[in-house]
Amino acid sequence: MQIGIRAHDVKYAPLDELIPEIKRQGFSCMHIALSKSIKEFKVTNAAMTPGLAMYIKRLCRENGVDIAVLGNYLNLANPDPDELEKITEKYVAHARFASILGAGVVGTETGAVNREYKYEPANHDRSSLDIFVKNIKPVVEAAEKFGVIIAIEPVWKHIVYGPEQARYVLDEVKSPNLQIIFDPVNMLYTGNVDKQDEIINKTFDLLKDDIAVVHMKDFVAENGELKSIPSGTGGLNYELLLSKIKEYKPFVQCTLENTSPENAEKTREFVQKMYDRI
Repeated sequence: MQIGIRAHDVKYAPLDELIPEIKRQGFSCMHIALSKSIKEFKVTNAAMTPGLAMYIKRLCRENGVDIAVLGNYLNLANPDPDELEKITEKYVAHARFASILGAGVVGTETGAVNREYKYEPANHDRSSLDIFVKNIKPVVEAAEKFGVIIAIEPVWKHIVYGPEQARYVLDEVKSPNLQIIFDPVNMLYTGNVDKQDEIINKTFDLLKDDIAVVHMKDFVAENGELKSIPSGTGGLNYELLLSKIKEYKPFVQCTLENTSPENAEKTREFVQKMYDRI
């Protein structure tokens, strides 16, 4: 297992300071969302040149940090056709950028059937799933041309909310360039948290060949909702998750989420020590 971190969870600094800091804290890879991690300039499609990609790639190579995920978490089910066109263009730009950058995957969640990108029951309708399939196909086609992987992340509040829906999308799109980011906490809510073991097991049963990256955080119930917190400080069954990773996913990149600069190294050590014990 290779443990990484979200770049925007590290104390902010320009990239030539940020990437060495990620390595200093013991991480071998990172999840980077350009607009969240770069403040010196606005990361538009126009800014995403081969030169910028090669600059970041050189910094990563010099510091021994890989890019596990290039994040672009926009709503591919936006019902506004003009907005959807802009969103699709942004994904294509990220696929092109990733091909030069050498990112493991371009990561995305799976949206909602409203402009606000929020939960509504209609998100879980079969028709919404088909909308997402239709809208992601042009993005995957671009990824195929650039030779990169698009990885979707199931989230309970979104359209792809569990392993079965993820399997449906993969089977409908039928592309080796479409894979999965598995974040078990994101598949949970207060109504199914007692079934987390079943969900983890089913995810590996249905998707183990297609899981490209794992996101790691934890959860606690608060005010009727699940709140995301650092790994090892909540209720997730890490022994089960890490045993599945050890069995099926040697050297997979696992990026921590919801850490802070104060607890990131301690969180990494928790995950690594438990993995080593299994």
